[in-house]
Formats: sequence, C-alpha cells, structure tokens
Amino acid sequence: MFRRAFWFTAGAAAGVWATTKVNRKLKQLTPESLAAQAADKAIETGHRLRDFALDVRAGMLQREAELEDALGLDAPVDPALPGPRRTALGPGGGPAAPGHHVHPHPYPTHPYNRNEDH
Repeated sequence: MFRRAFWFTAGAAAGVWATTKVNRKLKQLTPESLAAQAADKAIETGHRLRDFALDVRAGMLQREAELEDALGLDAPVDPALPGPRRTALGPGGGPAAPGHHVHPHPYPTHPYNRNEDH
C-alpha cells in the first residue's frame, strides 16, 4: 500500500512539473514574447557596438597622442626659431589667383573633427 501511494505521488509530481515546463515554453514561443526577445537582443547588440566604437575611438586618440609625442608636434615653440613658412602659392603650386585667399596653415584650423559623431 505504501508503495502504491509513493508511486502515485511521484507520478503526480512529475505530471505537474512537466505541465509547468510545457506551459512556460509555450509562453516563450508566443509572437509577443519572440518580438520582445528580438528587441532585447537588438538593444544589447546596439550597446555592444557603441562600446566597441568608443573603445576604438579611445585607442585612436591614444595612438594619435603617441604619434604627436614621437614627432614632436606637441613640443613648445622656441622663440629663437623662425616661425612657419608662409607662401603665396596657390593650390597648384603657382601664384595665387587674384582675390584667392591663401590659408597660412596647410590644415584647417576650425574645430571640426570628421571622426566625431554627428
């Protein structure tokens, strides 16, 4: 008699456990649940891509600083040395056209950085 009660209870518990597992799985497979899971994965992927881009940018800035140090671009200007050469040559190497403005620096001095996020 005790044996039958034990196996009956074990069978009932296994049935409840299996029913619960099946119901949970069915809820996970509803269209709303699948859409929510896909949205969560997309957001997580977006965060990972953003973190990767920030890491790349930080490494790029660090390497740029290393190169500037190696090339002496950040060195203080010695007042005894002459200033940078300024030429009145136009873009093609010839004289500048009348009314054409020649920039004193070979690179733009505005704060625009093409590597920044827009």
